[in-house]
This record gives sequence, C-alpha cells and structure tokens, in this order.
Amino acid sequence: MTVDAVVSGAGGFIGGHLVRALTLEGRTVRAVDRKPLAHWCQNLQYPGVETVVVDVSTLDGARAALAGGANEVYHLAADMGGMGFIEQHKVECMLSVLSSTHMLMAAHEVQADRYFYASSACVYRADKQTSADVVPLREVDVYPAMPEDGYGWEKLFSERMARHFLEDFSLATRVARFHNVYGPWGTWYGGREKAPAAACRKIAEAVQRGDDRIEIWGDGEQTRSFTYIDDCVDGVRRLTRSDVEQPVNIGSSELVTINQLYAAVADIAGITPRYVHIDGPLGVRGRNSDNTLVQSRLKWEPTTTLREGLTHTYAWVAEQVAARALGADHHN
Repeated sequence: MTVDAVVSGAGGFIGGHLVRALTLEGRTVRAVDRKPLAHWCQNLQYPGVETVVVDVSTLDGARAALAGGANEVYHLAADMGGMGFIEQHKVECMLSVLSSTHMLMAAHEVQADRYFYASSACVYRADKQTSADVVPLREVDVYPAMPEDGYGWEKLFSERMARHFLEDFSLATRVARFHNVYGPWGTWYGGREKAPAAACRKIAEAVQRGDDRIEIWGDGEQTRSFTYIDDCVDGVRRLTRSDVEQPVNIGSSELVTINQLYAAVADIAGITPRYVHIDGPLGVRGRNSDNTLVQSRLKWEPTTTLREGLTHTYAWVAEQVAARALGADHHN
C-alpha cells in the first residue's frame, strides 16, 4: 500500500522528529532504520506510523523500505556524528553513499512524487572557512570542490547524484544542507554527539559532581551557527514540497564561538565553570549559513534563538545525565 511518506534514518535524531511532525499533519508514515527499535532515539510506535527495521544500504533493503510506493521520501539515513566522529571514521561516513544510491534507485522504481536528501554544510569549500570571522556560506560556495574529507565528499557526491536523477529520470529531488542541528532526543554522549549536546552533557555532569572544571577542544574561538530541531523539520517539509530544485541551506545565521556556546549553557545551568582548553578535533575555523536564497524562495528563516533552543536542550540532557547516574533507563 502506498504511504504518504517514508523516512529513512527514522531511528536517528532528525528522522525521529520529522516522523512526529509528519504524523501531526495526519500523514501515514513508514519509519525505517537499521537499528533495533530499542535503540531508536524516540519511540515511534503509535497510530499512523509503521516502524520497519531494515538496512537501506542494500538495494533489497531500500526496495523493502519503499515497497508499495510513497508520495514523499525523506532520506536521512547515514553514518555520522559530531566532528570527533567524522574526522576519525572517514570510511564509515563515505560508505553512506550506498544508502544514498539505493534509496534513489528504489524511489525512482516506485515513481515517488518527491525525494528529499539530507546533505550538510560540510560540503562547502574549506578555503571559505579558514577564519572565525567567516563570511556566511552561500549555496554557490561549493565549487571548485573542497569539502570536509570523507563525510563532506560523500554528501557532495550524493547531492550530484540526486541532481542527475532529477535531470535524467524526472524524480523531483530536493536537497538541504544542514548547519549543526541540535535539540532534545539527540545523541548526547558516546562520541557521536555534536557541540551543543556535548556542552549540555559536560555542564550537567559538572553540576552533578559539584565540580567547576569543563574541557573544551581547541581555544574555543572557532565559530559556528546552530539550528534548533523544530526549525530544521519545518524547513525540510517546506523545501520538499516546493519547486526549488537546487540545494539550499537549512540553518541559522546566528554565529557564536564555541566559548560563547558553553557560556550560554553554563548560564542556563546557573554555574560559572572553569574552562580548560585541550587538544581535540576542531573542523574548520568558522562556518555560518547565508540564508538569502532560502528566505527568498521558501520564505523560511529559523525562529528559535540559540538561547531558547539551548534552554530546551539542556533541560532534556540534564534529565538524561541524572537518569544515567541513578542507573535508570536513558536515551542515547
């Protein structure tokens, strides 16, 4: 039976939030992930959602995910994480090309109406991101290609493949370049977490220990913008249903240093930490989103300030930290 939407990577952070948003619209959704259901970030087993455990990195798995057809396909499945993960697991990141390829092939076979691909700001040229005082990245700042090694190359290749499925087979592909998406129900420990979740965890643990020592990778003056999950999911749905055929940024343009990020979380927690700067993966020196194109074409702009988003995220992460300390169930 044809469903309204199929979401691959539904057991992950963004995928889980997207499934919930689609069901709130009254859509039927097939939520797909290769992880056992007990390891999904959110429990999505409720009316309107069909949960399927299958590996879409194989063509048979992708075909099973799209069996019966789908009006909208949202492909988010990928091996990824924060900078600490992608700098040390380049092979795993690049092998995501298998799921990207096979989901496109399967979507074409069932003649899906729309196909969304989740790309990343890691596709942008490294030489455009060498200063903390970075010029916001425009969609044209990709070529000549110089993406993040490993993860960024896979994303850029899969973007091009989506473009050619549009050109050769008229599959209506849509591509978003995410800029550091964060929020509750995301990975918050274990090595795959991104900077906002890591900051929330470290500060929540410091509060629990009664210790003011917080470690930050590098000098903390590297800059980023961070996009709250609700804004991301709204942008994804608008883009998928639009006539915008080129990749667009889905990100916030509120630029902060990593030191400022930690300071904001510490203020929310009500503590004054002692920061210790250590060696660690840093990524590019500065990265920010230019939202000129997405504003003009989709009338979209994030509405959640960093402070507001971090307040929600810290409250959730602090609950997880407390639950783990008590030996209770927690979400990873």
